[in-house]
Amino acid sequence: MKIKVVKKDYKDVVNSPSFKRQKPPRQSFLFATLVRIISIFDLLAVKFKYNKINMDKLNKKEPCIYLMNHSSFIDLKIAFRLIYPRKFNIICTDDAFVGQNLLLRLLGCIPTKKFIFDSMLIRDMVAAKKNKHSILMYPEASYSFDGTQTPLPENIGKFLKFLKMPVVVINTKGAFLRDPLYNNLQIRKVHVSADMTYVLSSKDLEEKSDKEIDEIVKSYFEFDNFKYQQDNKIKVNEPFRADHLNRVLYKCPSCFKEGFMLGKGIHITCRNCNKKHELTEYGYLKAVDGKETFTHIPSWYKYQRECVKKEIIDGKYNLDIDVDIYMMKNFKCIYKVGSGHLNHSVNGFHLLGCEGQIDYIQKPMSSYSLYSDYNWYELGDVICIGNEKVRYYCISKEKKDIVAKTRLATEELYKYLKSK
Repeated sequence: MKIKVVKKDYKDVVNSPSFKRQKPPRQSFLFATLVRIISIFDLLAVKFKYNKINMDKLNKKEPCIYLMNHSSFIDLKIAFRLIYPRKFNIICTDDAFVGQNLLLRLLGCIPTKKFIFDSMLIRDMVAAKKNKHSILMYPEASYSFDGTQTPLPENIGKFLKFLKMPVVVINTKGAFLRDPLYNNLQIRKVHVSADMTYVLSSKDLEEKSDKEIDEIVKSYFEFDNFKYQQDNKIKVNEPFRADHLNRVLYKCPSCFKEGFMLGKGIHITCRNCNKKHELTEYGYLKAVDGKETFTHIPSWYKYQRECVKKEIIDGKYNLDIDVDIYMMKNFKCIYKVGSGHLNHSVNGFHLLGCEGQIDYIQKPMSSYSLYSDYNWYELGDVICIGNEKVRYYCISKEKKDIVAKTRLATEELYKYLKSK
């Protein structure tokens, strides 16, 4: 999905008025019904099926909080299929409101900032509860890169206890295989299903500790989409299934070089040592010549995580790239404010840009993960840094595969410093 982009001087953007936070909207029954109807066609195409587990425990008029894993763009259509006609507010990233503010408000969407503490969001969710609206949120806050879970907020148990709303978890199956983020929105023919489970009552939230609630919720967000494909013999035979897989698997485990991987067609190849693997129809990696380095994509991704972790411990991790810089100030457009240089090291992020007008430092303990995305609004692979006052969307000028490693480094650096 494209987004309106306007080139504008950095000072003019900074001095322009920001969007004003509005009260949580009441979801329009008319527009919710329309989305529910439109969603039918895509859900029929994937032969969507679902299971409702213990949902009889939820009173029909009782608002609850839905926690849903984030796999692909079909997630919201699944949500409207399962939750409608119950009214609900949707927590979503505020940049999604650009160019479609009115539509998203009619659908009940509440904007928030990814991986940045947003005190206003708590107020908005309390207001949604008073409106007798349920709340849908994606606690992972970002799509999975390798088909496995991404980190959950550390204080989710405390947060749920504060809201005192019954907790329902929605787990999708097949959605990632149909449309993995790395594959540039190329849709595969895969069936999709979901489990909708009543997990915690208001009484459970009162009686259990924060830690106990954390563990219960996290247990529902442990998954491996490629293993699910293999165990259930789900065939993905599209000839483009490995296109852009280098975004995820950026480091060759044979020659240890980074930035030489190429995902194209059904193969991922290292252009330095020529080691080639085929991504089979059932989600395995198979070496074209010789022995497989890894047969499982999440195992390869985990290997990269361990390599980044070692770089951090040894004090060698460092990212230095020239970037185009974008900013969001309101819901009218995204502003391209100029160019700059982004550094990421054990000291955190440092962005210099716009001829010295930007000199932004972000400490490594400011967030447990990173807002990063592939082909962000068709502008490029993005790294977003910032705070409650300002955010910078940075896209590499050299189109290097640095997004996955930077997210891994952010997560591992946070864990390493926290452990110390």
